[in-house]
Amino acid sequence: MTAVEAPHLVGEVELAVSGMTCASCVARVERKLNRLDGVAATVNLPLESAHVVLSSEVTDQDLVDAVESAGYGARVTRRRTANGAAEPGAGETSGAVPGAEYRGDDLRRRLPVSAVLTVPVLLLSMVPGLSFPGSDWLVAALALPVVVWGAWPFHTAAARAARHASSTMDTLVSIGVVAATLWSLWVLGADTLRPAEAGTGPGLYFEVGAVVTTFLLAGRYAEHRSRRRAGDALRALLNLGAKDAERIALGPDGAPLRLPDGGWRTTAVPVAALQVGDVFAVRPGGTVATDGTVVDGASALDTSLVTGEPVPVDVVSGDDVVGGTVSTSGHLLVRATHVGEDTMLSRIGRLVAQAQTGKAPVARLADRISAVFVPVVLALAVLTLAGWLATTRDVEAAFTAAVAVLIIACPCALGLATPTAILVGTGRGAQLGVLIRGPEILERTRRVDTVLLDKTGTVTEGRMRVVDVAGTDPSPRDRADDANHLTDAPEVLRYAAAVESLSEHPIARAITAAGRAAAEPDAESPLEVTGFVAHAGGGVEGLVRQAHAGLAPGGALNTRRVLVGRPDWLAEQGATVPGEVRSAVGQQEEAGATAVAVAWNGTAGGVISLRDPAKPTSAEAVAELRELGLRPYLLTGDSAGAARVAARAVGIPDADVISRVLPADKASVVARLQAEGRTVAMVGDGVNDAAALATADLGLAMGTGTDVAIEASDITLVRGDLRAAASAVRLSRKTLRIIRQNLFWAFAYNVAAIPLAAAGLLNPMIAGGAMAASSLLVVGNSLRLRRTT
Repeated sequence: MTAVEAPHLVGEVELAVSGMTCASCVARVERKLNRLDGVAATVNLPLESAHVVLSSEVTDQDLVDAVESAGYGARVTRRRTANGAAEPGAGETSGAVPGAEYRGDDLRRRLPVSAVLTVPVLLLSMVPGLSFPGSDWLVAALALPVVVWGAWPFHTAAARAARHASSTMDTLVSIGVVAATLWSLWVLGADTLRPAEAGTGPGLYFEVGAVVTTFLLAGRYAEHRSRRRAGDALRALLNLGAKDAERIALGPDGAPLRLPDGGWRTTAVPVAALQVGDVFAVRPGGTVATDGTVVDGASALDTSLVTGEPVPVDVVSGDDVVGGTVSTSGHLLVRATHVGEDTMLSRIGRLVAQAQTGKAPVARLADRISAVFVPVVLALAVLTLAGWLATTRDVEAAFTAAVAVLIIACPCALGLATPTAILVGTGRGAQLGVLIRGPEILERTRRVDTVLLDKTGTVTEGRMRVVDVAGTDPSPRDRADDANHLTDAPEVLRYAAAVESLSEHPIARAITAAGRAAAEPDAESPLEVTGFVAHAGGGVEGLVRQAHAGLAPGGALNTRRVLVGRPDWLAEQGATVPGEVRSAVGQQEEAGATAVAVAWNGTAGGVISLRDPAKPTSAEAVAELRELGLRPYLLTGDSAGAARVAARAVGIPDADVISRVLPADKASVVARLQAEGRTVAMVGDGVNDAAALATADLGLAMGTGTDVAIEASDITLVRGDLRAAASAVRLSRKTLRIIRQNLFWAFAYNVAAIPLAAAGLLNPMIAGGAMAASSLLVVGNSLRLRRTT
């Protein structure tokens, strides 16, 4: 281990912890760390990390030693001092790392070798027609590498737990495999217990140890991959930010320096090199490098990263911007106000990490049973041996009865109870478009009584659509001049779509799509647009005329100057905006829609309204969630009007609508409901939902959403159909019910059979048959999940 020369300042420390496999591991590491003076530690199993808050001086080495004393490996990955400065970690473990046997690469090596060797062991042991003279020894030779080398992770984990006076599922696995193997070797070598005929004789259980080892290696590897993927959320979140920035040279007065040609003197630098006060450029389509304030330029920013809403926000000089947002049109100069870990993106990342850390997985039911069951079984085996020796003095009978107790207690059914149900349940879930991470998630679904639904992209389609177009007579003068006269909604939409077709703004794309959809096959000749100009934050304008059109009546070209944008901007461009147009725009915005006015030849006479409409299946999904006993809430960063319209469309009352909520506030809403005693599920699809998804008791991410939301969630709804949320809850609850049934029958089998084995009424061969029957019962019960809808 690397020595630490001096104590570190009071602050926070992040530790990477290796070797944890279950909730009991988490509890042991937390106990060891929290025993240190001035340490408050929270251990995160999915991220394989520990977050330590220090209120007194504690060295990195003290923390590493505490974790290692619990039987696990550790290294310091990051330190944050009291003044907020972040430092890379220095504490490392050297040599063999406790728990390294559960690394994915190690499990991946052991699994295929064990599987290849187990197949002939199983066939030779279970199919009488395949046996031959000496086949028993071949079975032993093939099985020994599996039960020793293949099962080594279970043996070492069981030994580590035993050193700390505890037991886990690994203890059961190790004892069962060792007992079956040692008994089989003893029988194989004892001629007095062997039948004379060739073939695999009674009492050999090599296949028991080999099959159990191979199956559980596969399950442990799948668990390892699932836990490792949980940590990808933070890495994906950080990858959303810009990697490089164009830093602008500043003069003595702090103002950006211009080149002789009117441009800016720029230098390409990594984002990490930016300091507070630096000025950087953001080109159209570029990503804002870090949080700051606009000092020059205007643009529409795609802020869905922070708000989750589809409508870009117009920014001009003096407005604050968030790192990671994207400029959709204009060129900006931004002065950095927050850098590094102080940015909004980093704060969201910390929210996700903190929420995941505070959500320790529920201990596995099998582990809770094994904590009591294993010591009892060991004690019973010893008592059986002693009792038979004391009463009969028959060493062979005593040993046979004691081994029968261990064999009958072999965790075949208990070990299969959870993984088989998970295997079948998750397979059926994949068919239904539902991906479930693991058994601890299933346990939480049983208690969920409240579900928070993100609006944009979850309940709604996540993109703007034209929902209403209104056209009016512009003026008496235009009414007399057919060339400049638009009176009906189709014409308003047609001319507005022609101008907007040259813009990349999301509102422009929606209007263009609506215009194309409304076009008649035998419509007039297409419109030509010249003189197009986009005004960031205001609107667009252009000269529109019929293609190949001649002179209009009176000798004027059949050309109109069309403007589409905010009423105030139209007025700034010299257009007259009648009161009824302003009133129509205001009414639509109060109702939560986005509205733009359309003007031609100097007068506004049309209004186009856009909304993010609810998905066709969302109302049905909300009804299904209610049938499951859940109370749906709509949670959104959008305006109250837009939120109410979307909620009413899917059957959620106004009282259950929570609007204008920022990312940090979403997590706070979840925490507030949890504090009221509710068990909360969150359904979302954006980066802004990641913290809430991680904070909730059950996080469900739409598969059509961002990778960060998916990685921060417990369940992924692949199709992006909200009805899959109800399917996920139903499937999770049924899978959990099957797991509990499996555990009950597996445990009941042991409770009933162990006394019979201890009394000498079950020899190891019959115990093995009963053990196989209990395993078949568990597997058959799990297969019922394939009928879940």
